[in-house]
Amino acid sequence: MIDCEKFVEILHTYDIDFFAGVPDSLLKNFCAYLMDNIDPKRHIITANEGGAIGLAAGRYLSTQEIGLVYMQNSGEGNAINPLVSLADLQVYSIPILLLIGWRGEPGKHDEPQHVKQGQITLKLLDTMDIPYSILPDSIGSAEKCIKDAFEYMNKKKASYALVVKKGTFDKYELKTDLKDAYEMEREGAIKCIVDQLDLHDVVVSSTGKISRELFEYREELGQDHSRDFLTVGSMGHSSQIALGIALSKPERDVYCIEGDGSYIMHMGASTIVGSTAPKNLKHIVLNNGAHDSVGGQPTAGFDINIPAIAKACNYKLAMRAETEVELSEKLKKLKASEGPVLLEIMVKKGSRSDLGRPITTPAENRQAFMDFLKNNKR
Repeated sequence: MIDCEKFVEILHTYDIDFFAGVPDSLLKNFCAYLMDNIDPKRHIITANEGGAIGLAAGRYLSTQEIGLVYMQNSGEGNAINPLVSLADLQVYSIPILLLIGWRGEPGKHDEPQHVKQGQITLKLLDTMDIPYSILPDSIGSAEKCIKDAFEYMNKKKASYALVVKKGTFDKYELKTDLKDAYEMEREGAIKCIVDQLDLHDVVVSSTGKISRELFEYREELGQDHSRDFLTVGSMGHSSQIALGIALSKPERDVYCIEGDGSYIMHMGASTIVGSTAPKNLKHIVLNNGAHDSVGGQPTAGFDINIPAIAKACNYKLAMRAETEVELSEKLKKLKASEGPVLLEIMVKKGSRSDLGRPITTPAENRQAFMDFLKNNKR
């Protein structure tokens, strides 16, 4: 496996000292090293992968220095537009080194949302005419890859990708103290939300541990899962899925439950919720200030005012809960209020070690959910 410190030292020898991206579980050790050792002005965790491409482009335009953008392969979709319409050889010809975690690598077991993405990861790079190497797991071979990539980028003024398999980077323990600011646990908050729901209410939950914890609580209660659409992929799009349902089923209350990373990734979605103004949409953001499902790297969640953003986007009501007592009170108010309404719930990072995953397939979840929407009237 590759030692993170030595890998970054090699990058420095080629004048790569600007890093931006969205954390990935396969890159969490590398990301942790960056958190501890790179100046925050030269390592920026971005809202989405397209934004990271823009940052690296701005860095190159102002310094002529190539930046590194890291991402999970699911983030290729967000990055495609600026890669082909900004950085491409036929446009501004801006070289960027891409470091892409290969979730769903063919032949390796992974979660269902990663299977298709794993199959097309390299094909997308081919389609964009971005050459790539599979990063070897030895430092000597990795250095040769970086050398080849740097020579190509300097000569062609074009991007190059290093694709990272599971287990490529050696373990690195984050030393930066990212203290929890709040005591409420996310799973406990989810239980409080579910306990307030009526039988006809609809839930759309975002990717990661939120959907996992929701699934497990339904199991604990002995309830079926037909009321919940578990968005196991498509990070940042849960509120628009919920909006589509809310507009189509105005007689049903629709609850979107997502994390701060998801909300921030496509924050512009709130403008559409506010402008369409569905009276039945209840938007809940569980904010722990972290990308909890891929290593706990920080988001900007604690640095922004999410209720104020929602109000500026014409939500009828926007609130925050920081304690269990506040949560109980504000959930009742959320339920009774005309939408769109938003509740930000401040929670701590982490989850229990034995947290399971949904045992239903996405197709089974979809069909049960559609049947619930069709057959159960308010």
